[in-house]
Amino acid sequence: MKIVQTAFLSAALVVMGACAGSPKFSDLLGKEWRLIEIRTGSSSIVFDRTRLASEGFGEIFTLNFDAERISGTGAPNRYFASYKPGTDKDRTISVDPVAGTLMAPIVEPEKLKEKEFFACLQNAYKWNINRKNLELSTIGPDGREAVMVFTFN
Repeated sequence: MKIVQTAFLSAALVVMGACAGSPKFSDLLGKEWRLIEIRTGSSSIVFDRTRLASEGFGEIFTLNFDAERISGTGAPNRYFASYKPGTDKDRTISVDPVAGTLMAPIVEPEKLKEKEFFACLQNAYKWNINRKNLELSTIGPDGREAVMVFTFN
């Protein structure tokens, strides 16, 4: 009997662990995501959020999800766009064209232009949560596959 109980308990823990580890789109809502990296092929652009904050640029390249649209701050413009998520199983997403304010940029952190950031958002097609970070698979402005990595505070 003890072996059966142990086997049942082990199986239950495996099932619970698998369910708990599966991200849901609702996990993205209500958080301010901050861009920390863009990976393309063998290259990567890493954003030092601590340094950016100390230089007065801590509020750039952010992403927020509500039930109907994304919004946030580029560098320096506020933006928004409608989006449509797929299912939690396929983790697809489509983003409509980004609209925003029209201020002139002061800085291009890590050489990322705001229009490139917006293009990557518009071209996003898949999302995932990996180690508490949001990863958006996209097509970069140069036409290559890219992954935008965001963290939240």
